[in-house]
Amino acid sequence: MKKSIGISPNIETLFGTRDENVRLLEDGLNIAINLRSNAIELEGAAKDVARAEQVFADYEGLHRSGHTFNNGDLNNMLRVLTSDPSTTLRGLAEAGRQRSFGRRTVQPKSSNQRRYLEAIEKHDMVFGIGPAGTGKTYLAVAMAISALLAKRVNRIILARPAVEAGERLGFLPGTLQDKIDPYLRPLYDALYDMLDPEKVDRYLEKNVIEIAPIAFMRGRTLNDSFVILDEAQNTTSEQMKMFVTRLGFNSKAVITGDVTQIDLPNARRSGLLEAIDVLKNVDGLAFVHFDEGDVVRHHLVQRIVRAYDEHKTRVAEQQMLLIAEPKNQEPPQAAERATFSAEDKTPSPETRR
Repeated sequence: MKKSIGISPNIETLFGTRDENVRLLEDGLNIAINLRSNAIELEGAAKDVARAEQVFADYEGLHRSGHTFNNGDLNNMLRVLTSDPSTTLRGLAEAGRQRSFGRRTVQPKSSNQRRYLEAIEKHDMVFGIGPAGTGKTYLAVAMAISALLAKRVNRIILARPAVEAGERLGFLPGTLQDKIDPYLRPLYDALYDMLDPEKVDRYLEKNVIEIAPIAFMRGRTLNDSFVILDEAQNTTSEQMKMFVTRLGFNSKAVITGDVTQIDLPNARRSGLLEAIDVLKNVDGLAFVHFDEGDVVRHHLVQRIVRAYDEHKTRVAEQQMLLIAEPKNQEPPQAAERATFSAEDKTPSPETRR
C-alpha cells in the first residue's frame, strides 16, 4: 500500500539528525518512507502505513499545541512506539508531561521502562529486576520526586544494604550518616540530577528525604511515604521480609535489584530471589523484568551484559549435560583397567595342572 501525506511546517524536526528517526520508523514499522519535494510517501502493509501516518499526525498536533521535545526524547518515544503497537506518540508525550520530575524531563527509553513507570503509578509495591544500566534506580527516584512534588506523599525514604562489591573496607569513620553515605551514592546522584542541590540538602536536613539503613527499619510503619530499596539482591531473606512488611497507609515501595550481581557470601540466601518466588502470585504487586535491550548506558554495556548472559547459559547447559550422564556408566579408562585386572587374575594352563 502507498500513501502520500502533505508536508506541514517544521516537520523536518521529526526526521532527526541525518534522518535517524526516519530510519527508525522504517525499521520498526517495516515500511519505506520517501521524502518528496511536496509530500511524504509511505509504502508498506496497510496497518503499518496507518501507524506511521498516525505518528506524523500526532507530531503535527503536538507541535501546534506548543509541545517541545528535549534531549533525544523524541527518538526515545519512537523506539518505544515501534516496539509496542499499543502506544501512540501523543499518548507518550502527554504521559511524560503529566509527571513533574523537578528540573528534569524523564521519558522512558524502552517499552519495559514504560511498563515500569506505569506499574509504579498503578501499584503500591513494584519490583524492578534487571541488569545494570537499565534505569531501575533512576526512574524509581524520578517517580518518588514526582510524587513528593505533587504532594501525594510527604517524604521519600531511601534504603540500601551496606554490602561491598567483593571488597571489605572495614569500619568507616564518622557518624551513622557518614558511614552509609558511600553505599547510597547512586541514589544521591539521581536526586541531585533532578532537583537543585540546595533543595536536596534542605529536604535531607528536614528529613523530607530520609536515609534509612535496613538494619534500623524493624518495627517502623512507613505512612505517606515513597520508599525505595536499591540493590535488593544483597538483602537476606529476613531483611527482605522485614522491608516489605513496613509499608503503611498511602505509601508506595519500589524494590530494585540485579540477581546476577549478588555480593552475599551465599547467593542462595538472597532475599530478592526468595521474594520473586514467594510473592509472584500476590495481588497488588507488580514485577517488571528488564533485559540488555533496556540498557541506556554506553552501547558497549549492552554487549557486555549480553556476553555474560550467554556465558551463563553455556555454563548452565554444560552442568546439565554432566548431571544427565548416567552415574553407573563407568569411564572407558576404568572399564579397561577392570578388564586387565580380570585377565591378570586368570590362572595360566600350567597353574591349572
